[in-house]
Amino acid sequence: MQINDVVPRGLAERRRDTLKRLATDRDVWVSTAHPDHGPHQVPLWFLWDGRAMWMCTGATSVTARNVRAEPRVRLALPDSFDVVLIQGEAETHPAQEVPADAAQAYTETFGWDPRTEDGPFMYVRVVPNTVRAWRGEPELRGRVIMRDGARIGSD
Repeated sequence: MQINDVVPRGLAERRRDTLKRLATDRDVWVSTAHPDHGPHQVPLWFLWDGRAMWMCTGATSVTARNVRAEPRVRLALPDSFDVVLIQGEAETHPAQEVPADAAQAYTETFGWDPRTEDGPFMYVRVVPNTVRAWRGEPELRGRVIMRDGARIGSD
């Protein structure tokens, strides 16, 4: 598909497509920043529970340290044409204290249970505050589909 051939989607279609990607994609780029050490970016698996994204990382990782110091994060699904950027605040849960339903869903999705690992792990939960979604230049206008946790506009 050429960029010039893109037919802009309406807001409702863009929302549906974004929710479908959240339900079916598994990888996300997580961008954090430490007040003293600056930005950090890492790919992680994520699970969408219908309201929030759940990720898991080592409890002593740079990502874990950053979100404890500065919980504001930016998440990006890995596609430079079908862009989905999410901003929110991270909540952290030690692996042994994560809600059982989230841990079980994560384990079923990825075949890995961080609670059984020797090293300490931490779950990171992010509820989207702002979501931007677009496919190519024709959709740059109106790319914000959620702001302050509320859906934007109508079709």
